[in-house]
Amino acid sequence: MPLYTAIGLMSGTSMDGVDVALIETDGRNEVRQGPSLFRPYGAADRKLLRAALDEAVGIEDRAARPPAILACEQMVTSRHAEAVERFLEQHEVEASRVDVVGFHGQTVIHRPREGLTVQIGDGQALADRIGIRVAFDFRAADVAAGGEGAPVVPVYHRALIEAAGLKGPVAFLNIGGVANVTYVDDGHDPIACDTGPGNALLDDLMHARAGKPMDRGGRTAAKGRVNEAALERLLAHPYFEKRPPKSLDRNEFSKKVVDELLLEDAAATLTAFTAASVARLLAHLPGTPGELVVCGGGARNPTLMRELGQRLGCKVSTAEQHGWSVDAMEAQAFAYLAVRSMEGLPITFPTTTGVSAPHGGGVLVTPGK
Repeated sequence: MPLYTAIGLMSGTSMDGVDVALIETDGRNEVRQGPSLFRPYGAADRKLLRAALDEAVGIEDRAARPPAILACEQMVTSRHAEAVERFLEQHEVEASRVDVVGFHGQTVIHRPREGLTVQIGDGQALADRIGIRVAFDFRAADVAAGGEGAPVVPVYHRALIEAAGLKGPVAFLNIGGVANVTYVDDGHDPIACDTGPGNALLDDLMHARAGKPMDRGGRTAAKGRVNEAALERLLAHPYFEKRPPKSLDRNEFSKKVVDELLLEDAAATLTAFTAASVARLLAHLPGTPGELVVCGGGARNPTLMRELGQRLGCKVSTAEQHGWSVDAMEAQAFAYLAVRSMEGLPITFPTTTGVSAPHGGGVLVTPGK
């Protein structure tokens, strides 16, 4: 099988910035990881992103672009183009060497039970600017076919596990704004779903009460105490009783439960909520994984990692301990998915999104067309 050079782009529900990563892959079980880059959003960008999220609550048509969302889509596309240009220059990669760019865009709403998922970002405009073929809109086809549309990265997790020769069951936990788990056992399709809030509630808390984008290093939570009564109210959400596959919108949960607590205690409680929601999910899996490999921004939070270690009945490690990237994992995944899209290979499965049969996804566009 030919190896393609692909760049993946990811702007997640944490809304911290754009991850860029290059891999070489056949879209199957061969993956060679290359360099990566992170381009943070500025304060004005994050303000516009939050305005778009607020405006998206009222939309019913995935093609609708009311003013804040339209302005945000233009900003997101421009920031991704700038990130690609900076990456190519910094790593001395010629655009002509890159076969495809996988562009996730920015999720502003995800309500698959209503047949609605919206990731803003103009794939054609991006392709025109960077001069490289772009694959984008990876979730819509799965939702249209009756699936959850998320998570879509488990097929990449499976490729990494198989390439590393790890024996199952092994689980990946990606902690972005929303957290998701991929469970891989030898010879079986991956099982996957969103577990709960990830960093979203904690980020919203820090933004609202401390004027900070996140609890960096888990330092605020480390000073607080978990309020068990508030934690139990958070865990009473019916989502945790559902079996996978299942997925979440970023705004599914509310931080109002902890609004009366001291900031440190509120942060500690929301951090524990993220870990406890993962523990609830493990009870729905075929078996307890021998190891849980953590990636995404949450892996940089020692307080959250300690909570996971205390609440889960398995070994907890980080992607870096296996030679994988904690931060660029999802960007790499969208490079991989772009190649699978080019090759006409499925990216979602009945066991990952609930779609009735393995399903392809992604829209391919060429510069100038």
